[in-house]
Amino acid sequence: MSPQRTIRVLVVGLGTMGISHARAYRSIEGFELVGLCTSRAADRDDLEAEFPALPRFESYDEALTRLRPDAVSICTYTEHHAAMALQAFAAGAHVFCEKPLADTLDAARQVVSAARAAGKALLIGYILRVHPAWSRFVEIGRTLGKPLVMRMNLNQQSAGSFWEVHKRLMRSTSPIVDCGVHYVDIMCQVTRARPVAVHALGARLTGEIAPSMYNYGHLHITFDDGSVGWYEVGWGPMMSETAHFVKDMIGPNGSVSIVAKETSDAGARSADHDTHTRTNALRIHHAARDSEGRFAKPDELVSTADEPGHQELCEREQRMFLRAIRGEIDLSEHHEDAINSLRIVFAADESVRTGEVVRL
Repeated sequence: MSPQRTIRVLVVGLGTMGISHARAYRSIEGFELVGLCTSRAADRDDLEAEFPALPRFESYDEALTRLRPDAVSICTYTEHHAAMALQAFAAGAHVFCEKPLADTLDAARQVVSAARAAGKALLIGYILRVHPAWSRFVEIGRTLGKPLVMRMNLNQQSAGSFWEVHKRLMRSTSPIVDCGVHYVDIMCQVTRARPVAVHALGARLTGEIAPSMYNYGHLHITFDDGSVGWYEVGWGPMMSETAHFVKDMIGPNGSVSIVAKETSDAGARSADHDTHTRTNALRIHHAARDSEGRFAKPDELVSTADEPGHQELCEREQRMFLRAIRGEIDLSEHHEDAINSLRIVFAADESVRTGEVVRL
């Protein structure tokens, strides 16, 4: 495809992420935002205000047929991802799909296979991969030696519309799957090792979700190089704001930690999308000691105050998508990594439900 050709994009699902990606397509030269598809489209006055005169659809079939887009951006709930992606490929479109790629591992593999068979780009929304501070976090982690201990969480105290979205997500996808793919992916990037076992626990802290679902969980993963990782996630109005953001890695040579931006007021911040990626600073600790047993170097605090915000990160993702469409980058490894992280979080979900360690 010629690099000069404008890529006409349909966005499906207009929640927080869908709107952010629609804004990105509108602002990036090389893309043309040609339509929006969402439930109750006619009632979305906010879409009319921000995207005036842009066609809005409630039917995905109709949107594909009438617009014939070059690319589709899938930002719906997880249970719809695979079917919509397959339909987009069949219609001759490239696909950007928010994570998780699918609600089963088999469906995710089918989507990747369909992209390859169709010769179309498939980019999955692993937003931390385009974040410079998180990339630096991974790079420093690789200097700490082996084995590594990786500790991460993202608990979200949610109420109002945030809690309604979380409950809707939990109709099909547990928090440990929905959010876990990001942080398991980070662990895999750092260790470059094979995951061998996963153990996870979960708790249902509210009667507002199905008896078979849980809104709090944590997983433990072991790699074949001896590294271990821990990830914790909880959603809901009962969650604590204390230590809701922990991201650090420890190795024989020292440690690196993300120092999150602190908030001084009493309002909940953990449900805000910007807080999910914001780092503020990286603290690097060196384990080396001098002849008297004292630390040879003081801790380093690397400021990341100029890091991109959530909207800019979405734009970085979409610029990568445009490069992939133009054939400038190969996404094969991206697909393999996405399947690998999904395999791990689905194993964690299985462990929660069976109470057993899952061998990979």
